[in-house]
Amino acid sequence: MTDEARLRVDRDADVVTARQKGRELAVLAGISGSDLTVVATAISEIARNIVVYAKRGEIVLKIAQNGHRRGVIVIASDQGPGIADIAMAMRDGFSTGKSLGLGLPGARRLMDEFEIVSEPGNGVTVTMTKWSR
Repeated sequence: MTDEARLRVDRDADVVTARQKGRELAVLAGISGSDLTVVATAISEIARNIVVYAKRGEIVLKIAQNGHRRGVIVIASDQGPGIADIAMAMRDGFSTGKSLGLGLPGARRLMDEFEIVSEPGNGVTVTMTKWSR
């Protein structure tokens, strides 16, 4: 496997593929133990949001290097309806759909770094990183 993977996300099976590829890349980055499950779970939450709210998008997975630390960067983007109020969307329990509203805030808690950029009508880009310990 290379240091980068680019995955199309437009159906439930793609969520599973993204989880698996993210976990594989995390292993290559030196992430181990329960942190592998953490990375896979965060990817799953973000990928599922793409399928449910935007219908299609992509996830780019990369190995990150910062000095002696290695990790995995996840960049999820779509061209869906976007998020009108990011602060509200990052609150536990808020959902514009029929979910529990835990996906975005949960992914933020699971990863070491998390950034979300959105403009209504222009999609969403989530960038998150998990560093090896």
